[in-house]
Amino acid sequence: MLLPGFSMLSHASAVEPLLMANQLSGQVLYQVFTLSNDEQPVRSSAQLTCNADYTLKHAPPDLDMILVCAPSPLPYALPASLVEWLRQHHGRTLLGGLAGGAEVLARAGLLEGYRATLPWQRFAAFSQAYPQVALSQQLFEIDRNRLTCASGTAALDMMLTIVRQQQSDHLVEQVSEHFMCERVRMADERQHVPLRHRLGHAPQSLVDAVTLMEANIEEPLSTLELSEHLGISRRQLERLFKKHLQAVPSRYYLNLRLQEARKQLRESDRPVGDIAFATGFSSGAHFSTAYRNHFGLTPREERLG
Repeated sequence: MLLPGFSMLSHASAVEPLLMANQLSGQVLYQVFTLSNDEQPVRSSAQLTCNADYTLKHAPPDLDMILVCAPSPLPYALPASLVEWLRQHHGRTLLGGLAGGAEVLARAGLLEGYRATLPWQRFAAFSQAYPQVALSQQLFEIDRNRLTCASGTAALDMMLTIVRQQQSDHLVEQVSEHFMCERVRMADERQHVPLRHRLGHAPQSLVDAVTLMEANIEEPLSTLELSEHLGISRRQLERLFKKHLQAVPSRYYLNLRLQEARKQLRESDRPVGDIAFATGFSSGAHFSTAYRNHFGLTPREERLG
């Protein structure tokens, strides 16, 4: 479902994996149609127009999945006909939002009680407008019969995950290789949000502390060393973390290091021991214990999964 101002990158990232799955499997696994609200061509954010296959009035019945591709932020009111049409599919169809499509579903009341995500630039405004939606900062969310993702190539990862669930690992590997996609990112991976935006209006001292942590993953600084670098007391630093990040500095630092370790485990073939030392752990056993306590599985299990 294309709305004016939609991202062609998000649209292609969602559709192309399905069409390639057809081609590589030699079967018609997916039939893809484009829809528009009326008979007028739909103009994308790149000022290119698309003639949809169907209008809502003539949309094929019994659709298995509806993906709404819309701009973010959504700068206009939604047609009542679109809202009604989407609500008619509640409970019997997979409903998804690409980029601003999540806001479309939220406005239609179709994300209440669901986990959802959208481009990070809209986190604050969206959470304030739709407190009944469990907003996450992940690349994409698949929660029962709702699919949402950030903009751009996050749609590619989401749709490849769907293909894996419905078809096979082997087919997903073939599709990924065709698109020269080295790795399908997983749903639990967070969007890369700039540090200043993540911390909002936090004091500069806290921003500087987190910057130091991110720059010293391999050789972690102690809380005392951090405070000395910043020219503030240890107690003052701890208060800043507790107030703005709801964590003590050491715990926040550990989480950063474990997230980096998880990224390396998933994206590289480096030995687990090397990754342990590269993320500031003095031994493989210490690393394995901390990793299991945080993620619920060992580093080796993470790699095998």
